[in-house]
Amino acid sequence: MKIAFIGTGLMGYPMAKNLINKKLNLTVFSRTLEKAKPLEKLGAIIANSLGEAVKEADIVITMLTDDNAVEKVLGSQEFLNNLKNPSTVIDMSSIKPKIAIQYGKLFKDRNIHFLDAPVSGGTIGAEEGSLAIMVGGDQNVFDGAFDTLKIMGNPTLVGPIGSGQVSKLANQIIVGVTIGAVAEAITLCEKAGVDANKFIKALSGGFADGKILQNHGKRMIDKDFSPKGKVSTHLKDMNNILECANDFNTQLPISNLIQSMFKSLVDNGNSDDDHSALYKEIENLNKSQ
Repeated sequence: MKIAFIGTGLMGYPMAKNLINKKLNLTVFSRTLEKAKPLEKLGAIIANSLGEAVKEADIVITMLTDDNAVEKVLGSQEFLNNLKNPSTVIDMSSIKPKIAIQYGKLFKDRNIHFLDAPVSGGTIGAEEGSLAIMVGGDQNVFDGAFDTLKIMGNPTLVGPIGSGQVSKLANQIIVGVTIGAVAEAITLCEKAGVDANKFIKALSGGFADGKILQNHGKRMIDKDFSPKGKVSTHLKDMNNILECANDFNTQLPISNLIQSMFKSLVDNGNSDDDHSALYKEIENLNKSQ
């Protein structure tokens, strides 16, 4: 079986690396060739064009930054005209559910299988092969792609095409709100003279414990906002959440607040910070106190 992997950024690179480590026949393409080049030493074939990458692939995986990047790839004639028939396209990017549904219909008309399979777990999960993978599509297509997806994490079929993206948006609500809660908790501890590191240790094993408290909380305490998951990416997700909620006539007041805080971070030049930098917003609110 031949696999093509499109997009080798912060997330795509370690995901592709895990596939190579399992000795799969992998062809890689990135708009920035330098990002893909190191994978060649590990055993990947580096394609010089999108068409070259997909033309013999049984499974094509895309891991791209946003809606526009996905549409430029999946909607391009170079991509569509070179896809093997039959084959399976798995988009693991985080995009609007309605765009996933749109491409599901397009591929169905061309006898190409499609899964939307966004992920959660950040770069650490990508490196460890432990990503949560939320999949939308048909059961038989999911079954055929399961072994490949399993190398990158823990895939679960949540419903028809588009369901993966809705699940990812719901996931990002939980992540964004929880980061905000941790930021407030750390700030309160610091203001009250409580050792924040010992606070996190004290919560270990309790109801409030979790990866966001342990990982993002530590970044907040250390003021280390080097990107694992970017502010700009989470703002994109929050915008998509509110648009999706509007489509389903659903009010999400807490998500509205978190979106405004991420937008403020971007407006103040923090786009490339880790999303744990939400702490900065809480910190700024308290500077005059």
